[in-house]
Amino acid sequence: MDEAERIADEAARALDDHKGIDIVKIDLREITNCFCRFFVICHGTSSAHVAGLVDNVGEVLEETLGEKPMHVEGMPQASWVLLDYGDVVVHVFREEQRAYYQLEDFWADARIVKLEENRSTRYGRQKE
Repeated sequence: MDEAERIADEAARALDDHKGIDIVKIDLREITNCFCRFFVICHGTSSAHVAGLVDNVGEVLEETLGEKPMHVEGMPQASWVLLDYGDVVVHVFREEQRAYYQLEDFWADARIVKLEENRSTRYGRQKE
C-alpha cells in the first residue's frame, strides 16, 4: 500500500469514527492526467456534523501519519468542505450539496469502494 492510499484509508476511518454517512474512496490512479490519486467522500447531517467530521480527519491524519492538509476550502459554511492532502482530496458535504454535485457520478470511470462493502477491515484496519 502506497502513502496516498494509506492517507485515503486513514481519512475514511476517521470519517467512519465520527459517523460520516455513505463514505466512499475513489481510486483515480487509472484516470489519465488526473490531478490526484484518491478522493474520499462522505456527508454529514448538518453543518456542525460536517465541521466535526473535518476536524476529526485533520486530527487523525496529523496524529497517525504526520499529515496536514495543504489547503482547506469551505469553512466556516461547512456545506462542502474540501481537505487537500496533495495526492488525496477529502470531500465532506451536507447531504443536499452532495446530491447536487454528484462527484461519484462524475468520476464513474474510476474504481469506487463504499465503506459498507469493506467494513470488516475498515479500510485496512481490523475492527477494534
